[in-house]
Amino acid sequence: MIFRQLFDSTSSTYTYLLASRPGGEALIIDPVLERVERYLRLIEELDLKLVKAVDTHVHADHITGLGALRDHTKCITVMGEQSGVDVVSMRVSDGDRLSIEGISLGVIYTPGHTDDSYSFTLPDRVFTGDTLLIRGTGRTDFQNGDARAQYDSIFNRLLKLPDETLVFPAHDYKGDTVSTIGEERRHNPRLQVRSVEEYAALMAGLNLPNPKMMDVAVPANLRQGLHQEEVARRGWAVTAEQARALVGQPGAVLIDLREKSERERHGCIPGALHAPYPDLAENIGAGGVLHELATATGKRLVFFCAFGERSAMAVQAAQDAGLGQAVHLEGGMAAWKKIAPA
Repeated sequence: MIFRQLFDSTSSTYTYLLASRPGGEALIIDPVLERVERYLRLIEELDLKLVKAVDTHVHADHITGLGALRDHTKCITVMGEQSGVDVVSMRVSDGDRLSIEGISLGVIYTPGHTDDSYSFTLPDRVFTGDTLLIRGTGRTDFQNGDARAQYDSIFNRLLKLPDETLVFPAHDYKGDTVSTIGEERRHNPRLQVRSVEEYAALMAGLNLPNPKMMDVAVPANLRQGLHQEEVARRGWAVTAEQARALVGQPGAVLIDLREKSERERHGCIPGALHAPYPDLAENIGAGGVLHELATATGKRLVFFCAFGERSAMAVQAAQDAGLGQAVHLEGGMAAWKKIAPA
């Protein structure tokens, strides 16, 4: 496995780049906006294709690189379903799997630092965001933080992992790069408590100043969506009502860009063709299944995904590939479910 731990000294943020092999798909966790060019250069040097960019939670101490990476690479942006971010490509929940070629991460909902905090596991390691730090824990006094929820996340979720599990946090302020679950259980001073009440009292007494970037970072990080209005202005969008009218019509085919797990969890539009977003370039290129479908039959391709972000990128790519009738479902399945009959 290709694994890189990258550091932003301004915000003391760790960013993680993972891939199963050179030339393969890559995933990045907790990218920082100011470091995006560095990430892109490393991805090129390692001959990788970035397909997913993940934030463990809405950060308050730096502006995320999710949107910039999406704009540069057309990757899928990922956050937890509790996140208040306007639009991300995919939202995950506790128990899901987050997969790329050759790598599948477990998804654990670990609220407490914020109410949208998640951790991600591999068989030998866990990416804990700001929930569990090396010899510390994330503060719980803003962004709907809750010390009791964090106690549960740490003691009843993370500390249930094997002691040898490597701990990779989103931040470190002392220069430490990695720990283990066993080390933190034994030596983390905030975990040497006897009850949830004792832990809550400890966290309530920290009296920490707000992060310097908080007033700028949080509002910026809550607005990551593509400007779907621009896609609509070009005439490349249909509403959910218009999409419903196209179901079963001979002149159009709906294209579901979501992953199999999303379809199983959130349902499907009847008659839609499944063509996952990571395969888009191949599918719309000359000889690709969607290219041939559109050119041979004249059918209008109607792309859709979870919230409209992947499909907005897909319709732009399809137009660039000469498929001039392609459109997308504005707002995705979220909009569809609001108007579809029960």
